[in-house]
Amino acid sequence: MEEIKLVLFDVDGTLINTGRAGTRALNKAIEILYGVKNVCENFSLQGCSDRVNFSSAYFYANRKRAVTKDIELITRLYLEKLPLELRKSVKRGTYKKIKGVEKFIKFLYRRKQVLLGLGTGNVKKGAFLKLEHSGLGKYFVFGGFGEDSADRTVLLKKAVERGEKIVGGKINPKNVYVIGDTHKDVESAKEAGYHSAAVLGGFGDTDKIMKSSPEFIDRDFTDLSGWLIWLGLKKDPRGIKRATYICPDTPIEHAYYGMRGIDRSGIEDKIRKIRRIKGGP
Repeated sequence: MEEIKLVLFDVDGTLINTGRAGTRALNKAIEILYGVKNVCENFSLQGCSDRVNFSSAYFYANRKRAVTKDIELITRLYLEKLPLELRKSVKRGTYKKIKGVEKFIKFLYRRKQVLLGLGTGNVKKGAFLKLEHSGLGKYFVFGGFGEDSADRTVLLKKAVERGEKIVGGKINPKNVYVIGDTHKDVESAKEAGYHSAAVLGGFGDTDKIMKSSPEFIDRDFTDLSGWLIWLGLKKDPRGIKRATYICPDTPIEHAYYGMRGIDRSGIEDKIRKIRRIKGGP
């Protein structure tokens, strides 16, 4: 019997781009509560959990630390404002699915040995509100969410625990795959002992993603070959065991990038060297 592979997806920048709907909803919530406009211009939201972002928004609006009741109040108003902002993005054409992701999700969903989950800093209701317009929400019934912890490593582990309840047994960490769009997704996956991959077409800083050394990198999900090899669902066309890959210079380029964390400036030289070793051009 094949072991279950658990694939955890981040939401923003990995599955969808909401056209800044979440940012606008948080800005409006803070303006209503504290009279401060465009508070999100003061800090970066990328790769942070909602709890962290709401705490930052409260701090920049009030110049003091938020307590639990403050976060709860912001969360409630944020979730009230989010649906309208999402509809605005859809109407403007700025709400989009990441290229190729729907085909990828459907393929994985049909595989009996694959279990899909979310690993996101969004609060659960917010995550599914964001996915509603994409039609992707129906493929996810569990995950780790922002209310589980401000620590992304903890929420990923929570997602695995929930997955284990669904399958009725333990899931080996070597069979957990985390896909995100920021270096924080990669670092938290590694800290938890899981596989890590990143898309470069999301919201993350490319240099920071490269330095975090994910096992697999691609622009998006347009070409699924590399993703499926990384997941161990497709044989490597070069006949080499699944390891660490850099895309998309060729369908698959083997490199020790994920293990050594080479600087981005040296990637092309590394790829050329590996090609020579393998007898390629």
